[in-house]
Amino acid sequence: MKPLKLLDRTLETLTAICFIGIIIVVLTQISTRFLPFSAVWTEELSRFLFIFAVCFGATIAMRRQEFISVYLILNVIPERFRNYYKAVLSLVVAATAFFIAYHGYTFMKIGQGQTSATMSIDMSYIHAGIGLSMIFVGFYSIINAYYFIRDRKLGEES
Repeated sequence: MKPLKLLDRTLETLTAICFIGIIIVVLTQISTRFLPFSAVWTEELSRFLFIFAVCFGATIAMRRQEFISVYLILNVIPERFRNYYKAVLSLVVAATAFFIAYHGYTFMKIGQGQTSATMSIDMSYIHAGIGLSMIFVGFYSIINAYYFIRDRKLGEES
């Protein structure tokens, strides 16, 4: 299995695990409302799972080019230049993502030593999702730019 396909499958699996985890945790939260004890950790865990589901899901959306697009400018550009325009936009997205990843690392360092209220999880792990997500988004943006320049579809082998 190629490394890129392995990374794709890993991110897809992690996203699915996070969403399944959200469903299980929220169902637990709802069901414990009718019991004599309450699971106070469920609200926090569902929030953390949602954060990582978005982090992993955003990278998959970038890989598949499924983010929302406005075609106003793209439709005005002659067809032979459209892929170059898309490649430049992908590189701008990559630069922006790496910029955010750098500041995500700074944000992660701020969370060191702080713990979540009910689960006592080090918040730097939760804050790391920002930087990690943006590194993958930037990486996939560069790959998309390559595919646009080569005028191939994603997943097409040469």
